[in-house]
Amino acid sequence: MKNLRNSVQLIGRLGKDPEVKNLTSGKTVATFTLATTDSYRNSKGEKVEDTQWHNIVAWGKTAKIAEEYLEKGREVAVQGKLIHRSYETIDGEKKYFTEININEILMFGGKK
Repeated sequence: MKNLRNSVQLIGRLGKDPEVKNLTSGKTVATFTLATTDSYRNSKGEKVEDTQWHNIVAWGKTAKIAEEYLEKGREVAVQGKLIHRSYETIDGEKKYFTEININEILMFGGKK
């Protein structure tokens, strides 16, 4: 149960190609967005689709896999944990981000 404390699993499509950076520390990081879509019927019986966008961050070997194999539109499953962070802009405005730091990627068939 220890692994369930902060665990996220999503299946969706990449909204953009991964952006990969090699940091001065020697670490590699890849970032991309992932869209997940649910559908349901409203009170009038009409089908409604609800798409949520998620910010994904991959480190090390996982980042290198993302760089080599992932592209916009590709369907993947990811597993990781939620990370909340914030920073203050030059104007003093506080910005908040929620990201998913992934440690596993499972790639499905080709692009949509």
